[in-house]
Formats: sequence, structure tokens, C-alpha cells
Amino acid sequence: MSVIKTPVTRAAFDEVILPIYAPAQFVPVKGKGSRVWDQQGKEYIDFAGGIAVMALGHCHPVLVDTLQKQSEQLWHLSNIFTNEPALRLAKKLTAATFADRAFFANSGAEANEAAFKLARYYTTTTISPYKTKIIAFHHAFHGRTFFTVTVGGQPKYSDGFGPKPADIVHVPFNDLAAVKAVMDDHTCAIVVEPIQGEGGVMPATEEFLTGLRQLCDQHQALLIFDEVQTGMGRTGKLFAYQHSTVTPDILTSAKALGGGFPISAMLTREDIARVMTPGTHGTTYGGNPLACAVAEASLDIINNPQLLEGVAQRHQWFVAALEAINQRYHLFTAIRGKGLLIGAQLTPEYAGRLRDIIQAAAEQGLLLLSAGSDVLRFTPSLIIGEQDIEQGMAKLEQAITTVIG
Repeated sequence: MSVIKTPVTRAAFDEVILPIYAPAQFVPVKGKGSRVWDQQGKEYIDFAGGIAVMALGHCHPVLVDTLQKQSEQLWHLSNIFTNEPALRLAKKLTAATFADRAFFANSGAEANEAAFKLARYYTTTTISPYKTKIIAFHHAFHGRTFFTVTVGGQPKYSDGFGPKPADIVHVPFNDLAAVKAVMDDHTCAIVVEPIQGEGGVMPATEEFLTGLRQLCDQHQALLIFDEVQTGMGRTGKLFAYQHSTVTPDILTSAKALGGGFPISAMLTREDIARVMTPGTHGTTYGGNPLACAVAEASLDIINNPQLLEGVAQRHQWFVAALEAINQRYHLFTAIRGKGLLIGAQLTPEYAGRLRDIIQAAAEQGLLLLSAGSDVLRFTPSLIIGEQDIEQGMAKLEQAITTVIG
């Protein structure tokens, strides 16, 4: 029996989807490498990468083959049982990092939720029942569950939903003195993004991260690195903490971990993990064999010196092209970031035209992101070709001339 597909258009979104997004007016239907095509067959160069998710581009042949093979073996069990792909992935992640233990979930928010719960559970059960304070940073983003969105330092995402989880303090990012002012023996954890993504692609300084580590050690608090966006090769190392002398106690990963298949992980040390017991936390889908098989294949490809060195090379290509555009149009006040997490901050004169530039870029056939209210964000495939970068930057320049004249 054949199944007749009901044709859909962008108008269907406004009829049947909860109105919490404002998607583009075209509908992508196919992707390959760093190219995407919409329903009308128009081609786009993808500098967005699904918001730092498509680390190996669209439909990478190894990931496609892995998913097809796993789909014929085992889809789902729940955590009443374990499975081989989850165990292999956990062993590879712990071997490649500081961690001894892994917890798998489905999204960055779930990984962060688990991290915050673990931090509080660890400190309240091993040190003091009053050790519950979490210190986080303005303009941070840690997910959309009520706990994670409250820890994130953007009230616009957490206001309006009733009483918020308590004992969460926000201070300015990269301001160690501000952290010291609120740090005390009731603090259970500091949570930080090595590079704030939604906050404007703002890197933490080495001095800041070192200071956070010292404060946590001094006050018996845990240091949590949210590497949902910076992890899996995005900065030119497997995880961004590996650029630094600072090692966190807990690390979260998602986005590029599955190369487009939903999966996330929380990683931690044995001495912290051992406070958890069966039933303390859980998830139905976490550790799903399909997701873990694809993530293992993705990790195998990304955790390769040659690929990671290529990220640094591509960073130089992007920055050189952006600087050349800036010399001609004087559009940016700063170009910052690391690896292929790059932000170009618009001058005050053009900050209000951010959406216009992104829309004009799409019309030219280029997919771009924003970060905050005045930053163009670039999070393409880690293996995007030089020709794609050149052509994409030409399209960006055409979009800019359309907007600013």
C-alpha cells in the first residue's frame, strides 16, 4: 500500500505549530555538505550549521551509513537495559577528556539540568544541606527547561512563568571581582560557557577561568563548563577547556555531539558521580542506541588532529574575509571567537539592521545566525570547503550592499 504525502508549505507553520518561533519564509528540504536546498530548488550555502550542530555538514556519508546500519539492529530499549553503542560512546568520551563517568540525554538543556542537579546533590549530601547557591553570568544561555533558563542570565527567557528556582545569582561575565563578591561557603557551583554563544560570541579570558577554578577550590564548590556549543571540535580542540589550563568538575555537551541527531552528554569525575544512585535521576530516551551510534561515529571523525587543525585554518579564512569586508564597509566593531564559532559585532550605526542583513543574506542564498541583538554569528561545518567560504562571503557582501546601500 502506498502512502500519499500531504503537500505542505510555509503557511502551514502559522496554522499548526506553537507560535514560539519565527522561521524563515522558505522551507529547506535537502542538505548535502555545506549546501541546502529549499522546496523551490533554491540553493543556499550554510554558515549556520543548525546552530553549531552540523559539525560534519549535512548527510555525511559515514553518519548516514552508521544510522542505516543501526536502524536495522536496535532502536530503543530505555535504561532498564544498557546497550553497546552507549557503552562504546561513554568509553570514548571519558578516554578523551578529564571525566570518568557519562550521562546521556537528548538536548543541551537536559544535560545542563542534570549537571545542576548533580552539583546540588553532591554538595548538599557530602558537605552541607545549605550549600545550594549557583553562580552564573549575565547573557549566558543554558537551555529552556525552567531550571536551566533561570540559571541562564537572560530574564526575557524566564520571566512570566511564575516563581523561579531559588538560590541562583547572576554577575557580569569575565568579572572575577563580581564573582568574589557573591562567592561564599553556601555556593555549590559556578557554571560558565568558555565562549558565550547567545551572549554575543564572547570568550572567557584565561585569567577569569583560572580565577573561577581557584574560587571553587577554595569554597568546595564545583566548576561546571557548559560546552553545548563550544564542544565537539567547534573551537579547534575537542572541547574548549582543552585550550586552557583549567579543568572543570562537570562538563556538558550536545549540539554537534550527534552531528544532527539529538543527543547530549554530561561528563564528570568518579568522586562526584558516585553520590548518584539508581532513581536519583533518569530519562527514557537518553543513551538511545540510534543516537549513540551516530555520536560515536561523529566523535571518531572529529577527534582527529588533522580535522581539528583544519578548524583553525578555516577560522583564518573566515576572519580574513570578514576583515576585508569591514575595510570596505566599516560595518563591524569587533570580530571575535575561536575556531568556527565566530561573531562579528555590528557598529552602533548598523546594530538595528542585524535582521535585515540576515534576511538579505538568505535572499542571496546564504544561511546566517545572530547572537544577541547586534552580532552576526558563524557556526558552519567544521569541514566546510574553502570555495564554500569564498562564495558564502561574496553572498554576504552582496547582502550588506543591499541593506546599507
